[in-house]
Amino acid sequence: MADPVTFSPDKRAYIRTNTWLAAGAMAAAMVILWLIGNPYVWTGAPAGLAAVGVRAWYLASEEMAANWQMSETNLTGPGPRVVPLNQIKAVNIMGSFVQIVTKGGDKHLIKYQADPAATKAAIERAMA
Repeated sequence: MADPVTFSPDKRAYIRTNTWLAAGAMAAAMVILWLIGNPYVWTGAPAGLAAVGVRAWYLASEEMAANWQMSETNLTGPGPRVVPLNQIKAVNIMGSFVQIVTKGGDKHLIKYQADPAATKAAIERAMA
């Protein structure tokens, strides 16, 4: 039996993803303030940045510890989540995340992958 393959979160992907999330939150907050007629639209930018920054800081230790392992028959993640490879219907890429969709409709995320295309390819090779 081959050694299991581990898919670990990447710190750079975590930072990059949260940077994009912060940019979106900043823009959204400013648009909302503009739409409601607030004269201090600029306050949306630091509010969005602070909200996402605090969230990213608070969740970093938990997210960086969320490893997935793939054996010859199963994909095992945190929680514990166990997904038999023969029950996987689709493997999708969503930014730095790889989404696993089972034949039963369950969805799982392998988050913050440095190379999500390589993660997807490894899973699809194991499924074949």
